[in-house]
Parts: sequence; structure tokens; C-alpha cells
Amino acid sequence: MSLQATEKRRETLASMCDEMARMLQDQFNVSMNHIQAMSILISTFHHAKSPSAIDQITFARYTERTAFERPLTSGVAYAVRVLHSEREQFEQQQGWTIKRMDTVEEKQVETNDYDPEKLEPYPIQEEYAPVIFAQDTLSHVISIDMLSRKEDRENMIRARESGKGVLTAPFRLLKTNRLGVILTFAVYKRDLPSNASPNERIQATNGYLGGVFDVESLVEKLLQKLASKQTVIVNVYDITNHTHHIAMYGSNISGDSFYHASTLNFGDPFRKHEMHCRFKQKPPWPWLSITTSIGVLFIALLVGHIFYATVNRIAKVVDDYCEMRELKKRAEAADVAKSQFLATVSHEIRTPMNGVLGMLHMLMDTDLDVTQKEFVRTAEGSGKALMSLINEVLDQAKIEAGKLELEAVLFDLRAILDDVLSLFYEKSQEKGVELGVYVSHQVPELLIGDPGRFRQIITNLVGNSIKFTDKGHVFVTVHLIEEVVNSIEVDKESTSENTLSGFPVADSRRSWEGFKAFSHEGPIGYFSSSSNDLISLIISVEDTGEGIPLEAQPRIFTPFMQVGPSISRKHGGTGIGLSISKCLVCLMNGEIGFVSIPKIGSTFTFTTVFGNGLPSPNESKIQQIVNQPHLASSEFEGKTAMIIDHRPVRAKVSRYHIQRLGIHVEMVSDLDEGLSAVTNGNMFIDMVLIEQEVWDKDSDMSSHFVNNIGKIVHVIPPKMFILVNSSSSSRASTITSSVPNAIVITKPLRASMLVASLQRAMGLQNKGTPRNDDVPRLPLRHLLHGRKILIVDDNCVNRMVAVAALKKYGAEMVCVSSGKEAISSLKPPHQFDACFMDIQMPEMDGFEATRIIRDMELSMNNKVSVDDCDNVSNWHVPIIAMTADVIQATQEECLKCGMDGYVSKPFEAEQLYREVSLIYQSS
Repeated sequence: MSLQATEKRRETLASMCDEMARMLQDQFNVSMNHIQAMSILISTFHHAKSPSAIDQITFARYTERTAFERPLTSGVAYAVRVLHSEREQFEQQQGWTIKRMDTVEEKQVETNDYDPEKLEPYPIQEEYAPVIFAQDTLSHVISIDMLSRKEDRENMIRARESGKGVLTAPFRLLKTNRLGVILTFAVYKRDLPSNASPNERIQATNGYLGGVFDVESLVEKLLQKLASKQTVIVNVYDITNHTHHIAMYGSNISGDSFYHASTLNFGDPFRKHEMHCRFKQKPPWPWLSITTSIGVLFIALLVGHIFYATVNRIAKVVDDYCEMRELKKRAEAADVAKSQFLATVSHEIRTPMNGVLGMLHMLMDTDLDVTQKEFVRTAEGSGKALMSLINEVLDQAKIEAGKLELEAVLFDLRAILDDVLSLFYEKSQEKGVELGVYVSHQVPELLIGDPGRFRQIITNLVGNSIKFTDKGHVFVTVHLIEEVVNSIEVDKESTSENTLSGFPVADSRRSWEGFKAFSHEGPIGYFSSSSNDLISLIISVEDTGEGIPLEAQPRIFTPFMQVGPSISRKHGGTGIGLSISKCLVCLMNGEIGFVSIPKIGSTFTFTTVFGNGLPSPNESKIQQIVNQPHLASSEFEGKTAMIIDHRPVRAKVSRYHIQRLGIHVEMVSDLDEGLSAVTNGNMFIDMVLIEQEVWDKDSDMSSHFVNNIGKIVHVIPPKMFILVNSSSSSRASTITSSVPNAIVITKPLRASMLVASLQRAMGLQNKGTPRNDDVPRLPLRHLLHGRKILIVDDNCVNRMVAVAALKKYGAEMVCVSSGKEAISSLKPPHQFDACFMDIQMPEMDGFEATRIIRDMELSMNNKVSVDDCDNVSNWHVPIIAMTADVIQATQEECLKCGMDGYVSKPFEAEQLYREVSLIYQSS
């Protein structure tokens, strides 16, 4: 072992040993100071008080409670000074005789054999020091004369002469038989001066207070607090006698060859003490240095290897980062290229399709025979189907690119559902499938959201249900989510015995079992519609069709996946409708699920969150009044209708549509009950709506009902309506022939159709909404008559379609084929009232042309006064974009460059009418 290491080992041992000696010495001094304070306490409250304020019980209790202030003492005792002349009186007062201690040492009393009563009385002496007060741990020394032991006598005499604490040599303690020492303080009278001589101190002595220290225990406690106990061997010696050291603590365990001695000062200059320390482990062998050197070398090599590997890793990470950044740029470029490709493909496909559909629409306005019209309708339907497929593919691409955005506009959900019913009316009639819609009265009249995307979801789900259903019904329901959560009424009405058509259905509750809105852990509060700002809806589409095979159900929402090849061949489709619907539902903060039972049917359910279009009750009331003329409800306000239907769900659907017109509705289950209600006079019924199934059930009862209805006296008989499922039903014609006054209403019920039927039956003027074919004609003829409109398109077919769509309403059309010609035509001053501008044109596109036109108008408005340029003070010709692009960015660019509207190709005639009417009505 090297000299430097040996020296370092010695320094470490010395530091540890000195620290332990200091700590032991400090703790001893704390106990010593407290014992000295107790001597003053006894002088004050025992000797200076008459009678004494201290007795054995008080002393024992006090010393026990203050033991924590003397952590190194095992007990405290007080011996009073008694002269021989006072002994007899003293013993009578105490009730015991003074005993001697040296007989204990002669007989070698063991721990459990000691008994103070068996000690011999102390013979006659000049003075005695019997113990009168003792801590409970030393109660066995009471009555023993502490001067009877030679060494104790010397220490006590030395203590009263010096006035300081005096230590005894180590000895075996009574009871415990462990090595210990006694620290003794003399107790003086209170009037002793501080500079008294030894003789004065002897004369003033009242007694002696001693504290017993168990040296072995106190050193052991100290070492337990220090971690060094595991590595260092400690011995404590009394070295007062230089030739014979007394071991106070320690063992004979062998350790290191060298040790360190630290001086201990316990406050008694006469007694000398030392602490010897040495390491338990011997110095390491020399080969340890070699091993350490080898370990250091190995660690150095390992660190070098790690550093080398780290440098290589950093270089690789940098290379990977550069590669990933390059791949990211390529991916972004590919995404841009994909979007551009979609825009280009959309434009290139829609441009000729616009011409095809436009020409077919114009062809329908010519004189055609029945066969020719059927051919045109077939071609137009095929073209629209192709456009629907293109739209679905574009939607899927936009969803994958994360660029599908939702609108937030005011819309009427009930009107959208009416439109969906009208869309599938013919197909449901062809298949004999009953189609129905029910919207809870708690759903607000107006909502804020994206009506187009909501219509797309409903159309997809209803279309699938119609496609796969050959009998029974397709039923759409709309409720608030809390209606389903807080009420069981909705579920009770969907049992297999009580459905729209009577066919069993799949349990709708299973379609939303996994929704977060209905789970205990889910955010029900988030979907709650109690707030005026958000409305949470749950929409179900129920059918009684073929159902979905169990093996195909897990992949039902996978894009381009269908149930099977046979299904694809039979029903067609691309298999992306449900995938798009699921994405749209997620964008609306909702969830979608389904339940399907083969040969029974399927139920698709989804939730969605909309804004409340009528946040306050007052606005709701105002809006309801505003909407009443639209549905002609003001004409039917206060009237009462009776629905006769034995199926509660079907009757509930009929009641929903009739109540939308402001009519009060009563429901009965059969003709007999209905006749009683009409004839008993309790209520006045204006109209009776009878379900065809009820009418056909009992022909005799039907005839009886008709005859008695006509015999009502003093009351105008109610109008009769028969609700049938198919307009081509032979039974419907039979009903009208047998009951001349009955009017047949073909389901599905819609508000506009009900208004027309009721007005016709009750002889009211038709103030309701006209048919779709007639919607734009009267107002647009007034708006467009005499207007001069510029059509800008490089495709001659599209120009022809646009001209034909607008010219028949009295507008004067002028066509140009490029952006430059449009600039020349619209340079102020000019006579054009509007411009339809194509976007993708050669030489100059519609964006650039529009910017130049707006700059020309701005320049003209800044220079020319009101009297010039045909009295036009502010030049701004309305420009409507006319393009085949449907990308969101294109629409935003149109508005950014200064265009006033946007029409996508292929456009329906109504689409053009709507844009024109908005522009002129706003002006």
C-alpha cells in the first residue's frame, strides 16, 4: 500500500475519531449542566424551605419527566449530609437506618440478589451521607451511606471542597452490573459566596447530588447514530493512572494495526479519559492497487468506446433528421400535388358532365314523347349517379388529407329531413317500403352547424336502408341525448311488437351501448343540452332489411369495403359512404354505431353537437310565428284532427307532422272509438286521418263509420283522409271510389304535401310553399327580366347551358370565351348587371381577371364624379365564380380576389337562380 494512501487512511480515522469524541463530550456536558442545575434546585426548594417542598415522590416524578434533558444518565440520586449528633433524630424522621455500601462489594451482590433491607447498619462515624431522594431507576440506593465506600468518600470530599463536578473511577453498577461512573456535585447553603474558601465550602455543605452514567450504554447509543460503527472499532479508557488504564468501553476484536486516540474532557480535571479508534478492516493487499489500475483502465476504455459510439450515433441522428426533413418536404409536395390533382381531375370531369346534365335538362323542356322522356330521365339519373360517386371519392380524399372543414350556418333540421323523404319517395314507393321521420318536440326549430354534411350523413344512411330493405319500413328518429339518458319512453316505443310497420327490429339501445355519452365514466355533461349554446342530438335510422352478416360487421366502416361480392353485384355502391359518414360524425363531435341482426334488420345511431339557433324562449316563439306562414300553419291554427291508427309508433309519426301545422291532434286506436269521439259532442273534430290498415281491417265497420259521420246534425262533418303507403295501390283507388269525400294522402308524410292536401280538402287558398319546380320562377322572372348578364367560359357547351338556364327568365345574355375579353367587356362604363366567370381558362384565369376588373372599378370610383358614366356613383358589378373545382381553397380564393358568389359545376338551374336572387335581393 502506498505511503500516500496510508496517510490518507490515518487522516480519515483521526477525523472520524475526533468527531465521535467531540459528540460524546458535548452530550456529557449537557447532562452534567442539568445535574448541576438540579443541585441548585434542591438547595432552594428543600433546604431553604421549611417545610421542604421536595419529597421522594416529587423528586422521582421530576427526574423521570426531565430525563430527556440528561440523555446519557441512567439515574440521579441525592444524599444529605448528616452529622453523628443528628443521626438518631434523622433515622427516626426517615423511618429507616443508615446502611453501609462496602458490604455489597465484599459479598459480590448479583443483579437480582440485591436487597437494601439486608444491608448492615453503618457503624458510628463523624458524618454520614445517606441517600434520601432517588430517581426510580436508582431507588435501591435509598438509605445507603455514600461515604461508606472509600472511593466515593474521596470524590465527595473533593466535590465539596472544589465546588465542581467530580467523577469516580469506573466501577460495576448495582443491579445492572455494567461499567459506569458517578458525577457528584455538592449542594451548598444559599448564602455561600462564590469566592468561598474550601473550609467555608465544607461548613456550608448540605448534601451531595450524584448522576450515574452507564458508560457502555451511552457510547453504544452514540455509535448507533453514526454510520462509522460499521467500519470503526471504538474503545474508551480512564487513563488517570498512567500505569494502569481502566477500560470503560470496548471489545477485544482485532482490527487495523494502527489506531488514533482522542482526548475526552468530562469536566473533572483530576480524571483523564481517551477514546481509541481503529478500522475494522486491515489495509488492502498490494494487488488491490493493481486491480484498481486495471479497473480504471477498463473504465477509461469503456468511456472512450461510449464517446465514440455517441459521436457515431449523433452523426446518424443528424443524417436521419436530414433524410426525414427531405421526406417531409417530399410528402408535403406530394400532398400539394394530390390536392392539385384532385382539383384538376374534378374540373376536367365536372366540365363535360356539366354540359351533359345541362343539355339533358334543356332537352326535357322540349316536346318529347313518353319514351324519349324516359330515356332522358335515365341518362340524367346516370349522370347524377356518376357525380355522386365523384363527390364521395373527393370527400374521402379530403378526409384523408385532413382538409375537410365544416360550416356553421343557421338551418332547419326538420326541413332537411323532409327533403330526404322527398328524395327517396319514389324508390320507397317502388319497393313498397314505409318511410317515416319523427323529430322530438324538444329539438329546437333552428340549429347552427353544417346542413350539407348533416344531409349527406342522413342521405347515406337512409339510402343504404332503402337499398337493403324489401319489406317493412325505414324509420328516422331524432331526440335530444338527455331524453334517451333520462327517459325510458323512447326505448319502450321501439319493441318488436310496436314498430312503424309491425315487423320486428333490432334493439336500438345496443347500437349506442359503447357511446361515451351513455357510460358512467363518459362526459355526459359535455353532451348535455341543458346549456342554451349547444344542442346534443341522437339520430337513429332503423330498417327491417336483410341485416349485416356477423362476419362482415367489424369492417362495416372500412373505406371501399363491402359486405360481399354478391351484395356489390346486386345493389352496387363503392363502399365508402359509411366511412365518410363516420368521419363527418367525428368532425361534429359525435359518435356512430350500429346493431344488425341478419334477416331482421339494422339500426344505425349517431350523435352530433350543434349550436342552438334559438337561444332564448322569446326568440323561439318569434321564430315559430315567422315560420307559420311558410307551412300555412296560420290557416290551420285552432283546428283539431283525429288520427285513427292501432300502431302507437305510426300514429306518433303522423301526429308529429300534423302538429307542425299548428293543429291539435287526438289519437284513437280503432274506428269504433273514433266514431264515439266524433258523435258524442265532447269535442269538435275538423278532420279525421285513418290509416289504410285500420280501414281495410273491417269493411263493415268502415261503411258504418262513413254513414254515421255524414249524419252528424248541426255540425259540419269532419273531412276524411286515408293514409296509404303507395300511390299506385289498387286499394287506394277503391277507397276514393267508395268514399267520394275521402282524400287519399300517400306516405311518407311531409309538411309541404300535408299543407297542399289539407288546403285542397278544406277549400282554403294555397298560401303554402309551392312545388320545387315552381320555387324560383315568379321571383326570378321579376329579378332577371331585362338584366344584361355576361357569361365568361372557354367551354362553349357550358356557355350554352348557362345561357339556356337564365335566358328563359327574360335576361339578356352575352358570352365571351376568355378572361381578357371579360376585362374589355366590363371596363367602366358598361351596361352589364352581373357576370358569371369561369376560373380555369387559358391565357388568363378567372382570379386574375376579377382582380383587374376590381382594380379598374376602384380607379374609376376614385376619379369619376356622380354626373359621369351614366350616373353610376359606385362601380361594382357582381361576379359569380362558375367552376368545376370543389376544393375549399378554391372557394376561399374566390372570395379573396373579390368575387361575390360561387357556383360549382355541374350546376342545377336552381343553383344559378339562388345565387342571382341573393345578389339582387341584397342590392
